[in-house]
Amino acid sequence: QVALVESGGGLVQPGGSLRLSCAASGSFYSINRMGWYRQAPGKQRELVATKTLGGTTDYADSVKGRFTISRDNARNMVYLQMNSLKAEDTAVYYCYAYAQTTPLYEFDYWGQGTQVTVSS
Repeated sequence: QVALVESGGGLVQPGGSLRLSCAASGSFYSINRMGWYRQAPGKQRELVATKTLGGTTDYADSVKGRFTISRDNARNMVYLQMNSLKAEDTAVYYCYAYAQTTPLYEFDYWGQGTQVTVSS
């Protein structure tokens, strides 16, 4: 099992910045992909950014050039630096991990979510 705990959400003005952090703990062999999804009111959960153990990143088109994902593999942490925030970035942000918790299988794990509100 993998537990994910997010921090760093809050209220920020348009054009501002926030940094989200997520710490993974539990019993696992490896976390092969780790990252962030978000869900705005009335919308489906969507990819924001993920990063593999090997360093491959994947970003939603809407955040490219504004958000940066990073990982500290030794500490099982993932971060999301969000710059030039817009009102449409307002959502609950969920930490995500695709982790190998058995010798043969990998599973999806989710954090509880942290609210990000962009408003003047």
